[in-house]
Amino acid sequence: MKTHEMIKHIKWLGHDGFMIDASKTICIDPYQILTDKKADLILITHDHFDHCSPEDIAKIQHEKSIVITEKDSAKKISGDVRTLKPGEAITIDNIRIEGVRAYNVNKNFHPKTNDWLGFIVDVDGVKIYHAGDTDLIPEMADLQTDIAFLPVSGTYVMTADEAIDAAKLINPAIAIPMHYGAIVGDKNDAIRFKEGLKGKLDVVLLG
Repeated sequence: MKTHEMIKHIKWLGHDGFMIDASKTICIDPYQILTDKKADLILITHDHFDHCSPEDIAKIQHEKSIVITEKDSAKKISGDVRTLKPGEAITIDNIRIEGVRAYNVNKNFHPKTNDWLGFIVDVDGVKIYHAGDTDLIPEMADLQTDIAFLPVSGTYVMTADEAIDAAKLINPAIAIPMHYGAIVGDKNDAIRFKEGLKGKLDVVLLG
């Protein structure tokens, strides 16, 4: 599948949550979701309540759903739960899921030592990066992805301006802002992000 075609199969669920309706249905960080569409793969970046929400996960689990997360979130979730550390990967039904670093550099909400996650999901020939809750970090320079979901709200994660720099560093074909409209941040952050990248790379606002 081509990158721009994949966008049609991606739904923003609010905050950091996304549903990717590809050869398998993949959901990342569901929180206060309004859908009960079942997901084959459920990816959880870390154990903060707005990312690891057992009640939201239960809404979209079916008997064969596989949850992929880190060690702290795994303790809160039932079902077929598998853990990753940054730098590790797992392949399920031809979908490769790699755990990558996500952490703060100038605040203490998401310490690097926790080994919390972002993900690179390689599905149907398209690589999708979900940054998780992170600041602009050096490891982003080594990422290869077609689509990047990047937080833009500030406070707990990158600001919109920092996310602009992150997008330039990663250089995906398409960037999608997230982490606004729920806990902190609003659509103005997403618009600032898009305007800051005008003429440099394609930014899509979902929702």
